[in-house]
Amino acid sequence: MAHSGMSDQQKVAIIGSGSWATALAKLLLNNLPHLNWYIRSEESIAYFRKYKHNPKYISDIEFDTNNITFFSSINDIIQSSDILVFATPAPFLKDTLAGFSGSFENRQIVSAIKGIIPSENLTVAEFFHNIYQVPFKNISIISGPCHAEEIALERLSYLTIASASLEKSKELAPLFRCHYVKVMSSQDIYGTEYAAVLKNIIAIAAGICHGLGYGDNFQAVLVSNAMLEIKRFLAKTYKDKRKLLSSPYLGDVMVTAYSQFSRNRTFGMMIGKGYSVKTAMLEMNMIAEGYFAVACIHEINMKHGVNMPITDAVYRILYDKISPALEIKLLTEKLK
Repeated sequence: MAHSGMSDQQKVAIIGSGSWATALAKLLLNNLPHLNWYIRSEESIAYFRKYKHNPKYISDIEFDTNNITFFSSINDIIQSSDILVFATPAPFLKDTLAGFSGSFENRQIVSAIKGIIPSENLTVAEFFHNIYQVPFKNISIISGPCHAEEIALERLSYLTIASASLEKSKELAPLFRCHYVKVMSSQDIYGTEYAAVLKNIIAIAAGICHGLGYGDNFQAVLVSNAMLEIKRFLAKTYKDKRKLLSSPYLGDVMVTAYSQFSRNRTFGMMIGKGYSVKTAMLEMNMIAEGYFAVACIHEINMKHGVNMPITDAVYRILYDKISPALEIKLLTEKLK
């Protein structure tokens, strides 16, 4: 099948209504005549149709809604689509699919979710494979380094699409590529997913340190040590030849740890300044994936026993309610 022809016949769906889903919808509509879009709330759909933009997230992106079919039924959108781009927060994925009674046969799953399914301790690819029997060859992962807000502003960004076969990732690339987005291909589904999960935890750590008044010198040490932590974790759980200094890994960690657009960093900063987890979540009105991820990684690592001082520190601050100032002070003794 010719690459150019692929998207003409195949119907693409976006599932989710947050900022990342909205940014990806903007990219897809650059390249497709039509998009199916699942938004759970009928109210949001009605607003969207009327005002041509997402009511809650990145509302400065204008959409031509004639090119969008909105769905509030998960069964209907999955039945009507061939390529399903999931962009809900990881903690909500199970709920989103709770009403789904069909099968994913002959459908491509593309996960733009950077997190772990909390109750299962599975990455999104593992979740679709284990729970819905989707073969890994039909699952691809989209990862950064990339913030939705910068795609909205059309600032040059790079995406990585990881698929079991390079051919598959090269087939999907034209759907997302445009003059301000370059798309790279990878075969490291596992590493790409876990790096994306771990970098959210690191971003919370960076935010906590910033909130406590640590400066750029310390942040550089924190991020360097974080890369070693990610390297140890991936080497122990899924050895592979991967270049951790390349942008899907190191770049993703850096942008999440340093950027003002990073919600995990913002969340960490509030914790560092003394907010409770609950207050920080309410104030942000967004999901900090790292909060859920750190509990999952903590549990997974009980089995592997990888030395992860930064992850452990974030876990103790968020879940054991240890004082951030005290915990980070102890952490500074362990970093090199």
